Amino acid sequence: MTLGEYILFLRSKGFKFKEDVIHFVYFGKQYTNASDDVVKAAIEITLKSQRYFDGSFYISLLENFKQHNIHSRKEAYHYIHKLGLLKKNEGA
Repeated sequence: MTLGEYILFLRSKGFKFKEDVIHFVYFGKQYTNASDDVVKAAIEITLKSQRYFDGSFYISLLENFKQHNIHSRKEAYHYIHKLGLLKKNEGA
């Protein structure tokens, strides 16, 4: 599923993303040169841990993923669990 399809999927599930948030998601992707999978993981982790889309948290995740050479959803969740940001049963 592409990033655009993922955002549409989240909207269909009731998440309200205004256009500025969508632009910010794509800005973060470009700024960190992250793959769609890593960006989708960052969105998912942001929503699970913050209960809403927190742009600064999202960018921080992407920057950390880049710094730690994280290139997949599985690696992203492994890193987040290691940091203790989510419980082991949340995510991948």
